[in-house]
Amino acid sequence: MIDEFKTLKTSSQGLFKDKGSKFFAYAFPIQNEEDVRFYLENVKAEHPKARHACYAYKLGIDETNFRANDDGEPSGSAGKPILNTITSFDLTDTFVVVIRYFGGTLLGVPGLINAYKEATKEALSMAEIETKTINSLVKISYDFDQTNAVMQMVRKLELAVKEQTYENRCGIILDVRNSYIEKIKEELKEYWSLEVEVI
Repeated sequence: MIDEFKTLKTSSQGLFKDKGSKFFAYAFPIQNEEDVRFYLENVKAEHPKARHACYAYKLGIDETNFRANDDGEPSGSAGKPILNTITSFDLTDTFVVVIRYFGGTLLGVPGLINAYKEATKEALSMAEIETKTINSLVKISYDFDQTNAVMQMVRKLELAVKEQTYENRCGIILDVRNSYIEKIKEELKEYWSLEVEVI
């Protein structure tokens, strides 16, 4: 089960130059497409005279939510190299926009592909990258005399307790990394009256 992913901890910048053209790359951690629009507008506002603001982003871990935009550059010469570089860094929840200032000499499609790739690589190389886990909330209902066993399991697996109740039956809600859900069930399997559910 894939239950972790890499993303940017903070935003970062990079610069690549070729034959007078300058490629300013900006990389951001994102959570949704609204973040993409927000950062894109901000970067464009910083560079009102730039002709191209090419970008790409990836969201989630299922490899289906991504986009690449050439913003007027030849098809496939800007957005795709940016996206491919994000992928080569094994990142998701990541947005990169590259601003180009034309230097007077045409680079051709191979030159553009290289420039957008290198600018993106520069920005991502400067970024602090973190690994995050994909978690679920797990509720365990148990009898009072099973409290000790439940708390031992919580300590053993170093789980984060979100909520605890002591009513007719005791309850605990845990923030659990997805791959640990089966471990919890395994640890507590001998207590047949105890219930474990993902909420």
